[in-house]
Amino acid sequence: MSEVEGKTEDLDGTGLRIGIAVSTFNETVTDGLLEGARGSLASSGVTDVVVVHVPGAFELPLIAQRLARSGCDAVIALGAVIMGGTDHYDHVAHRCSEGLLRVSLDEGIPVTFGVLTTR
Repeated sequence: MSEVEGKTEDLDGTGLRIGIAVSTFNETVTDGLLEGARGSLASSGVTDVVVVHVPGAFELPLIAQRLARSGCDAVIALGAVIMGGTDHYDHVAHRCSEGLLRVSLDEGIPVTFGVLTTR
């Protein structure tokens, strides 16, 4: 198995435009995810960051697609889907992951899955 060695601080993101789509649902969790993503990007030299807030994880794929089509070199999708007493969790988590993968494949850019799916 291949392994990439190094630290994120060693990566050079100078000149990259990165989009971040972040869910406001469960924002006590997603605010921390956004802060961490911004910090990692900054330590890698990325200064051109576009952040778009969406209501929930279900909306992340659409905004990821729009960010990709707006010229972003990569998109970071952030959210938190927490299991409750219904099967709503399964639908949202599955559609979100499926949609983000489709955006990456269709648009030809990396779309990261920073969506926590927890109980």
